[in-house]
Amino acid sequence: MHAQIDGLAYAHTSFFTTRVAEELADQLIRTAPEGMSHAYFVSGGSEAMEAAMKMARQYFVEIGQPQRTHFIARRQSYHGNTLGALAVGGNQWRREPFAPILIPVTHVAPCYPYREQLENETAERYGQRLARELEQEILRLGADRVMAFVAETIGGATAGVLVPVPGYFKAVREVCDRYGVLLILDEVMCGMGRTGTLHACDFEGVVPDIMAIAKGLGGGYQPIGAVLAQRKIVEAMSSGSGFFQHGHTYLGHAVACAAALAVQQVIERDGLLARVREAGTFLEGRLLDAFEGHAHVGDIRGRGLFWGVELVRDRATKTPFDPALKLHARIKKEAFLRGLMVYPMGGTVDGRYGDHVLLAPPFIASDAELTMVVERLGSAIDAALPQV
Repeated sequence: MHAQIDGLAYAHTSFFTTRVAEELADQLIRTAPEGMSHAYFVSGGSEAMEAAMKMARQYFVEIGQPQRTHFIARRQSYHGNTLGALAVGGNQWRREPFAPILIPVTHVAPCYPYREQLENETAERYGQRLARELEQEILRLGADRVMAFVAETIGGATAGVLVPVPGYFKAVREVCDRYGVLLILDEVMCGMGRTGTLHACDFEGVVPDIMAIAKGLGGGYQPIGAVLAQRKIVEAMSSGSGFFQHGHTYLGHAVACAAALAVQQVIERDGLLARVREAGTFLEGRLLDAFEGHAHVGDIRGRGLFWGVELVRDRATKTPFDPALKLHARIKKEAFLRGLMVYPMGGTVDGRYGDHVLLAPPFIASDAELTMVVERLGSAIDAALPQV
């Protein structure tokens, strides 16, 4: 970052390109899902989702399908706090105050096996059922009127790490392809190595049309996000109007790109994806040892170094705690008193009921540190529970 500032701090992208932005784009496309040809740099996750939504709309305008105006997303999803991202987000508590000024978006069921997979239903059949629900919604709206299906590859902050069942995203991809609907994956939280593969969709064997990344892209050193797009999206704009009708003054900022490029080079140099997979297996074991038999832990779910612990008042019935108790806030306070920062959230089930704790340790966390995280979390949960 210092070297970049000394060489070139800033250049407006409507006039200039920068070597570092091109190098970062080359790096991201080299490691991107198959067919991705371009990266569009922004300042964070919400901006990335806004750009992805506009990209989808412009694509259909360019190819002569302007009647496609509708997005479908999932309940209990989180895609950002700007208006477009908030509209596709499915968290009712966040949406409610701003509902009158949000574009209409249809929300279908999330992939939430702990609560929504039927007792006699295999994981594969559950995933197929969800894909059929998506298909029915596309047909209800009009197959030629839907632009895109928007989803977090692994549900993050508002649902507490919802890992898709095997085959779910392949079934979703097939439905989207059947009706010419784009698949937009939000990997702002779960991507860039967090789950043990650079992109969470790599594990699913699915390639999106458009993907939003941020957070781990720059590792916190600078605000940066990006949209990765399939070649067909870019070529439609290039051969049509000639440009993407979007932009901000500081997009593609040279210093932010320098930080992100360094982070991605370190991930490769130090073999951190393999470390995330190894550490994730270790962390899973510690979490199961600590909480699998806990009277108030209903579910432990995750992949790599991205885990969620869902709390319940009664394990047998999966009944959540009364939201008035603010159990998640109590756990956050107790954890902080013990020198541990975790990401608890309420409204896990439907935006109002339910509590979970999200864990996302650094890629370089040692086994001893991961053990300490679990021990301190257990202590914090037990300290918070008697108060409720």
